[in-house]
Amino acid sequence: MSARRVLPGSDFWHEAFALQGAVAARLLPRMLVFALAAVASVLVHQRAPSVALRPEPIEASTVVLGLLLVFRTNAGYARWWEARTLWGSIVNQARNLTVSAFAYGPADAAWRQAITRWVAVFAHVTRRSLRAERTLPEVVTLVGAPDAAAVAAAEHMPSYASARLAGLLRDARDQHHMDPFAFLQLDRERVRLLEHAGGCERILATPIPSVYSFTTRSFIAVYLLALPLALVSSIGWFTPIAALFITYPILAVEQIGAELQIPFAITSLSHLPLDEICGKIERNVLAAAVEVPLPPGSAPTRG
Repeated sequence: MSARRVLPGSDFWHEAFALQGAVAARLLPRMLVFALAAVASVLVHQRAPSVALRPEPIEASTVVLGLLLVFRTNAGYARWWEARTLWGSIVNQARNLTVSAFAYGPADAAWRQAITRWVAVFAHVTRRSLRAERTLPEVVTLVGAPDAAAVAAAEHMPSYASARLAGLLRDARDQHHMDPFAFLQLDRERVRLLEHAGGCERILATPIPSVYSFTTRSFIAVYLLALPLALVSSIGWFTPIAALFITYPILAVEQIGAELQIPFAITSLSHLPLDEICGKIERNVLAAAVEVPLPPGSAPTRG
């Protein structure tokens, strides 16, 4: 009997009050500042009632604020979704390259083992490269310490791994007489892997323009600092409580947009599960090396 699968978002109450993965903890310092500003507004209003604002300007600016937050969130989500799409393509391309290599490549166990391991290495070093990491324990396990050191020393680690794959394909053509058409098809699969990695690097190197981030946050700060002055004349000491109820969703939506625009960094609450994705690629390609049998009379895998 298979275990019941729990769909994401199905546990409303657990997610409603969860702390892990929520933005609330990151908002507390900012919320405290605006709460203190609301308390100060009440104290000032008690001494000088004329400093209160009419609510109409705040109500009118709410529309503009909503548009800014929608654009901010949509722009961040577009970056996150494109990054996830590119990594989905890396998963598919790694499988395609492995399956095609077994189908059209030489019936040589050592060559098969090398191509699968370097496909897995490519995924791992792409993840590490996007996170500016040079420690490669997975690569050491897959291809050994000397090759892992060579990868880590490379200017662009994904390019180095791709070059090793290209060398294996060249060997299959020159030494094992791979069909030239099959060689071209397999090399296209390899090139696509590097193109997807380059797409991820484009996202990493091109953040949302800072002028938009500065403008949005400046508008939010002015709005939330002025808000208590528009509430204080009607609700008095309830102003800080009401201001916090309005402040939290505004800051949360803005923070969600900021988190979504950084899909690779593990410090981001919304980062892609690249460790799990790379682990899946490694398991899939290495399993294929075992599950797809060699033709009769081929040499067994060494090492």
